[in-house]
Amino acid sequence: MQQRDVDIAIIGAGSAGLSAWHAANKYTDNVVLIEEGEYGTTCARVGCMPSKLLIAAAERAHQVRDAAGFGVEVENVTIDGCAVMARVKHERDGFVDSVLTSMQRIDEVKRLEGHARFIDAHTLAVGEHSRVRARNIIIATGSRPTWPGIFEGAGDRLIVNDDIFDWDDLPESVAVFGPGIIGLELGQALHRLGVRIRMFGIGGSLGPFQDATLRDYADQTFKAEFYLDPDAEVESIEREGDQVVVTFLERDTGQRLTEHFDYLLAATGRRPNVDKLALENAGLTLDDKGIPSFNRFTLQCLDASGEPSHVFIAGDADQELPLLHEAINEGRIAGDNAGRYPDCRVTQRNVALAIVFTDPQIATLGPSRGELEQRYGGHGCLAVGEVTFDKQGRAITIRENQGMLRLYAEHGSGQFLGAELFGPRIEHMAHLLAWALEQKLSVSRMLEMPFYHPVLEEGLRSALHDLNAKLRKGPGIIEHCMECGPGD
Repeated sequence: MQQRDVDIAIIGAGSAGLSAWHAANKYTDNVVLIEEGEYGTTCARVGCMPSKLLIAAAERAHQVRDAAGFGVEVENVTIDGCAVMARVKHERDGFVDSVLTSMQRIDEVKRLEGHARFIDAHTLAVGEHSRVRARNIIIATGSRPTWPGIFEGAGDRLIVNDDIFDWDDLPESVAVFGPGIIGLELGQALHRLGVRIRMFGIGGSLGPFQDATLRDYADQTFKAEFYLDPDAEVESIEREGDQVVVTFLERDTGQRLTEHFDYLLAATGRRPNVDKLALENAGLTLDDKGIPSFNRFTLQCLDASGEPSHVFIAGDADQELPLLHEAINEGRIAGDNAGRYPDCRVTQRNVALAIVFTDPQIATLGPSRGELEQRYGGHGCLAVGEVTFDKQGRAITIRENQGMLRLYAEHGSGQFLGAELFGPRIEHMAHLLAWALEQKLSVSRMLEMPFYHPVLEEGLRSALHDLNAKLRKGPGIIEHCMECGPGD
């Protein structure tokens, strides 16, 4: 058993772990990076990048089929599933190789391979070969897919998003369970690539939407393209030969249907990879799911007495904001504070921003609608502006006139608070609004910004005008609403 003493041990060499390693190395070169699985990051191997490659192929297929709407006739549109997957895997491997190349810059002696678990608050066992004693420890172990027990009836035809990117060809049919971010992106892409899909959900949730008006609009939009039931009644899931048999009640008619699929894609959520770290030996405060309690501004975990500890957590492992840019940012904060420990610094966090690459695209920014309702709604201080793209000029010219924006602001101050967005190419508009929110701009100030013609952003201007017209202003309103939240 190899014994090592280090200043900082980082568990996990994904996006958060690598970011933490680079930040920590500015303070000490006595850092060890521990990884149990393959190097290459979830994003590059099975997440952000390969999924966008599949979506890009699906978008091209959809655009070709839609060409007739512009007077451009295209015959015999066929999908070469083998060619699609070959490109996905080739480009994916290129992204992975770039990560692996960067890993080679880390001295081999500073990397350990194997499963890490806590022996005590400062000591980790790595596999059966090493024991590492560290002044500070960073947990950056990421997350993994999870699914309910009923899916086990599908046997080895049960897959998760990771498995899709190992396909050599596209299947004929897939039952998609979970109309969240992953399910919507991959399900719509597969549909547009000629795969027969049915998409099932529980409880009516759809993507990241919390705004009921917008969720209903998106539900009807997606439903018009492929079968979607966000609140499905599924009676059974069974394996029959090489297929999965799903019995369910059809959404509109209530008719009981039994259909066969090549695969069941479980897109029902992810769980942090902290359950096998023996955290009970780390002296930390754990919540009811076994996740360490932590300060989101320092990324310090709390010890058993509720005080900041020498252990930090970052990325998907903390289950707060499971997004790549947040994982990198959290890794940097955790690595920086582990390096300067015990002189940890509170770091201002950027506004929340999430984008879903469906068509129309989805984005959320700022506090969730639920948080805003709790903070402002009950006091009558939340204003909501709205616009649809149905008659928006630029959207009509490109035949992408579907979507709705819902913007939120505070009565009295007129400060912009956040948004839920559903519309064409919304990824760009979402960044503009996130930057405006980061700068704490008021709605009236945002309307003073230039808007070109004809562009999709004119739809945003219409939503801002609607929001501005609904804002109640005046000294009494300002004083009342400042009691609900930041009114500056």
